[in-house]
Amino acid sequence: MEILKRVLKKSIFIILPAIIISFFIESRRLPLGIFAGWLFGIINLRALSRNVEGLVGAGNATPRIVILNLVRLLALFAAIFALVYYQVVNIFGLLIGFTVVFTLILIEGWKVGKGQ
Repeated sequence: MEILKRVLKKSIFIILPAIIISFFIESRRLPLGIFAGWLFGIINLRALSRNVEGLVGAGNATPRIVILNLVRLLALFAAIFALVYYQVVNIFGLLIGFTVVFTLILIEGWKVGKGQ
């Protein structure tokens, strides 16, 4: 959960200026897409970290964790598909939001693996 907190704090400092700048490019869909991509990335990371903690704590929880991961990914896919299909958000905005979270996960994971 510590990586989640660090990713959340650092991503806010990147996402907020990106949303503000994107208002000048496209008034509604791009900023909403960036925010939605960021939010989906954070929610996905939180669910993943909770699943990993549950996996470490119990020996026979593996099938349950697999099913929860599949349900989580299906719900995430359905939400993204609906937002893009009904043109509520810009798909490039979603990509930007996800990329920020994903990059920070890689950086924070590298720092933890390196021992800092």
